[in-house]
Amino acid sequence: MRQRALDVLQAHWRPDVRYCVPNPQTYPHQWLWDSAFHSVAWARLGDERGVEELSSLLGGQLKCGMVPHMRYGPIPPSTWLGTLTASSSITQPPMYGHAIAELVRSGFEVPDEDLTRATKALRWLLDTRRDASGLIFIVHPWEAGNDHAPRWDGWGVPGTTPDTYDQQARSQWNKDLMRDVVIGPDGAAIGSHRFVACPAGFNAYVALNARELGAVTADQAVLNDADELAQLIDDLLWDDETDLWADRAVVGGDGRTHRIPISDGAMPLLVSADKERAQRALNTLIDPLVFGGAPFGPTNVAQGHPSYDPSAYWRGAAWPNMSYLLWLATRRWDSIEVADQIAQNTVAGVQTSGWAEYWNPHTGAGLGAAPQSWTALAATMDPHAQQS
Repeated sequence: MRQRALDVLQAHWRPDVRYCVPNPQTYPHQWLWDSAFHSVAWARLGDERGVEELSSLLGGQLKCGMVPHMRYGPIPPSTWLGTLTASSSITQPPMYGHAIAELVRSGFEVPDEDLTRATKALRWLLDTRRDASGLIFIVHPWEAGNDHAPRWDGWGVPGTTPDTYDQQARSQWNKDLMRDVVIGPDGAAIGSHRFVACPAGFNAYVALNARELGAVTADQAVLNDADELAQLIDDLLWDDETDLWADRAVVGGDGRTHRIPISDGAMPLLVSADKERAQRALNTLIDPLVFGGAPFGPTNVAQGHPSYDPSAYWRGAAWPNMSYLLWLATRRWDSIEVADQIAQNTVAGVQTSGWAEYWNPHTGAGLGAAPQSWTALAATMDPHAQQS
């Protein structure tokens, strides 16, 4: 497992730009959370390229502090992603804070310049991307990472059931939605006329990464903001009906789909201080009628929900990056048996799928690009694959 993970990362490494592409054919650019996850994998596997990939990622930061969700390869994508020429105008889950903490925990020294950049990036989110309630908002589903998830179905997307969903049509809808994004003078997205939401998952990622980074830099202001945001997530987003945390629609939405049970709704386990709610969410995570029970899971969408499709993009399939985050969350709450099961299922899924981008949680059949760089995360979850 360890050697294969290193082989995948090595094959996708681009020495001229110092990062791994997620997949050379399908994803020939740099993506924010992909590169952060690559950095984690490099670190845990004992390779200094984790520091280099992090530096490359943060090197694309705009003057305002925002880190774009994409930095383009030699040939820019045909899709319009904002007013910038070298990168997109939208962002993505800020996993660089966690990557920095993992690098430090693995014995690597992170340059001061990168600590400063990461702090500025999180400050941009914490200071400029707040709605009236104090939650962090996104302006496009691409920013959440799970851009085809059922929680976005209430914004008028085409196809919301396994019979009507079409990945190409949904992708075109996302491309069209970019035209409603409001871009600031510095090239960073600041709003949207049609879509603004405060996702439970994205807010949890911001709080987690602020907490991880603040612990490394001893930045009390960042730590305080992380704690405040974590409390807001509990206060404003908990949903008693699903025993998960819901999203909040700010602009658009139908008032219903933001509560659909998807695994993002369990991500506040990464930061919540509420033991009673955490236990309820953990029970939901292992429930075989919701996310549990699949041999290559957990599933990304509740198995009992009408939108569930185990082979569809962000609509039921298992994702190694999401499984990694849920593994972290369950370990945080000392649910070691659950964490070990997630790790075992993820390693099995990676191997059975051919190191695919995502896979069917019931059969392990590979889906999307293969091999995909972030599958190397599975080696960080496998106790036999760590560096000695």
